Amino acid sequence: MYPTIGDVFEQSVKRSPKKEALVDMTRQKRWTFEEWNDDVNRAANALLQEGVRKGDRVSTFLYNGSELAIVFFACAKIGAVLNPINFRLKSEEVAYILNDAAPKVVLFEPMLSDQIECIHERFPHSSFWCTDINPPTFAKGFWDLIVSASDVLPKQDVDEKDLYAIMYTSGTTGRPKGVLHRHRDMVEQSLVCLAVKKLGPNDIGLVAAPMFHCAELHCCFLPRVHVGAKNVIIHHFDPANVVDVINKEGITTMFGAPTMWNMLLQQDFKKETIPTLRVGLYGAAPMAPVLVMAVKEKLGIDLIQAYGQTEMGPAVTFLLEDEQITKAGSAGKACFNHEIRVVRTNEKGPSEPDDILPPGEVGEIIMRGPSMMAGYFNREEATEKALYKGWYHSSDLGFMDHEGYLYIADRVDDMIISGGENVYPREVEDFLHEHEGILDVAVLGEPHEKWGEQVAAFIVLKESVSLTAEELDVFCKNSSKLADYKRPRNYRFVKALPRNASGKIQKFLLREQLNEIHQ
Repeated sequence: MYPTIGDVFEQSVKRSPKKEALVDMTRQKRWTFEEWNDDVNRAANALLQEGVRKGDRVSTFLYNGSELAIVFFACAKIGAVLNPINFRLKSEEVAYILNDAAPKVVLFEPMLSDQIECIHERFPHSSFWCTDINPPTFAKGFWDLIVSASDVLPKQDVDEKDLYAIMYTSGTTGRPKGVLHRHRDMVEQSLVCLAVKKLGPNDIGLVAAPMFHCAELHCCFLPRVHVGAKNVIIHHFDPANVVDVINKEGITTMFGAPTMWNMLLQQDFKKETIPTLRVGLYGAAPMAPVLVMAVKEKLGIDLIQAYGQTEMGPAVTFLLEDEQITKAGSAGKACFNHEIRVVRTNEKGPSEPDDILPPGEVGEIIMRGPSMMAGYFNREEATEKALYKGWYHSSDLGFMDHEGYLYIADRVDDMIISGGENVYPREVEDFLHEHEGILDVAVLGEPHEKWGEQVAAFIVLKESVSLTAEELDVFCKNSSKLADYKRPRNYRFVKALPRNASGKIQKFLLREQLNEIHQ
């Protein structure tokens, strides 16, 4: 039988029981694999005592921490379905997910108590657990339950085909959908990721990106456990703290969304400060080639890009360290056992998998592989559409080059049509990132009476930089890299762009701002 996620963890425990495996920088506590396993078993028994059975959901509403690292494997061992929730969500957004997932247990932390306190009464069939030593009156103390539970776990019947998690999509375009993943899906994903990153038991990984998101959880955290490496967890991303922890803990590898790597670039330090860091993974959103070059130059590390979707586990392509320059702008090639096609879009329904476009022609990216979701929770129609003819239809636009490298153009919904010409926002964003005064940028279309749409750019300037729309317009006009019809006609300077916790820009919020102006 193929191993489950619980099996993967126990195998590492048996191989290296006394090896340090987990560090929680917030709680200033360290676990060996053996000690971590004891707490995982205690958490599993506490869940069983609460009435959680195979197939029941356990929701977590947490920042990064050892609690999530413990519950992750506790659920896996007893066949409970983990439901990690985005810690940035407001109370009504959390209520939507809890209503949809109907969890048996909801674990939350003190910093998020306000969001839970105002909605918990709506869920009388859920038991609320809090990580605080003094939990609110409606909740039980997580660590009290752990201490009082047995560290000997009764044998549970969990199969590779059983559901392991419901991962809710980031909701950049609307209500999130619950993506169902099975144990085998994520063991396969873990094997792919640890091979690509050449992880070994001596690696020390920094968990700085949100653990509730599959990019950190499945591509980094789990593969490190799989191979017997160490995970060092920080509560949330803070660039100055990241540099400090890399130095003190000897971090060798970490994942960051492009905005996180960009924030690290703004810190005042030299490569000598972080000599152990050897490889960085980036993904969850595109990174402009100019930023890739800047990261490699300042940090002196190997970069690997991953592209994918929550529905795929998430990674489906990798751009390797020796391809970052020669194939700048590409998302790479399909990873082991995965297949990708670019097909003609179909306005009347799902794209046909066999209507494959030639190299260089933009179409919808579809994909399939062993880590593909089982479907959407309680969404039969959406599942049938997304998995039409056995392929996941991503709604991302892109093209292949003659060597089989994938290039992402944009989301289908984000493409701008101005005067009959297609404008892909990412192309304009990558160009604007080349201006030395720009820290962050988002491009989208806004209504225009004559052209249908025109290009609008939301700009975040670097600290102490002064820049006008007129100066940016001159920058665009003087370049040979951007056609005139792609040039922004409206620049809006903002302090920050709205991003979800995985680093993706929430363009629907920016679009709402533009729509309000044009009403």
